[in-house]
Amino acid sequence: MERPAWAPQGIDISVPSVSRMYDFYLGGSHNFEVDREAARKAMEFLPGLPKIMQANRAFMRRAVRHAVDSGIDQFLDIGSGIPTFGNVHEVAQAADPGAKVAYVDHDPVAVAHSQAVLEGNDRAVIAAADLRRPKEILANPEITGLLDLDRPVALLLVAVLHFIEDADEPYAAVAELREALAPGSLIVLTHASYEGIPLPQEEATGTVGVYKNIRNPLIMRLREEIGRFFEGYEMVEPGLVSMPEWRPETPQSPEQEDPYAFSGFGGVGRKA
Repeated sequence: MERPAWAPQGIDISVPSVSRMYDFYLGGSHNFEVDREAARKAMEFLPGLPKIMQANRAFMRRAVRHAVDSGIDQFLDIGSGIPTFGNVHEVAQAADPGAKVAYVDHDPVAVAHSQAVLEGNDRAVIAAADLRRPKEILANPEITGLLDLDRPVALLLVAVLHFIEDADEPYAAVAELREALAPGSLIVLTHASYEGIPLPQEEATGTVGVYKNIRNPLIMRLREEIGRFFEGYEMVEPGLVSMPEWRPETPQSPEQEDPYAFSGFGGVGRKA
């Protein structure tokens, strides 16, 4: 298999990557056939996966604009993946040219491509770190060199927590991040769930099996379980809802939206 110029040395391009599969769902070009094959297998069970990812990305953009409108000019995006069109720094800096964005990911492809995309942008950085080790994120010099954690920050945990198993203590990791943020900070979060998927759960579990087979277990949590990630924060209206229902930019009846877009949940919480 020929290694493209954007793929860093030292990574095994014969193994599927969640970040590159996500890029494929969104129509990006930074993925390999092994990623596309795994994504197509997942779509055999859940054909609406691209629509779910599009709804996820649209929610993220609305939440970032809400954060800017709320006076926040610092963003910490953990599990950021491969930057595709309309990513956090583009949305935030279009609304506020002074906005600063620190991306965090543990996937070397995501980190390498982010470095290329962000070259020349002195208000955005990418750090190689893992959500499961929040202390390392909070102490990372690239992040602390850009963001002032004594001021409000929008923490983005978009489509990442469902890849953290309970054994890796995701609630403790998020709690540590929540507590480190200054008053006025926001948590922007989306999470996969069987709730809302327009298929019987037995069918949708096939997709979960695909991710398990590539050693990236997909953890489908209940709405109540997802809500626990916001503990201590006040939910911004309309609360934890399906992604198209969170502050849509144009009035639209549910019948006009693809039913798969209502799979999973998104929400924003604010620290008093």
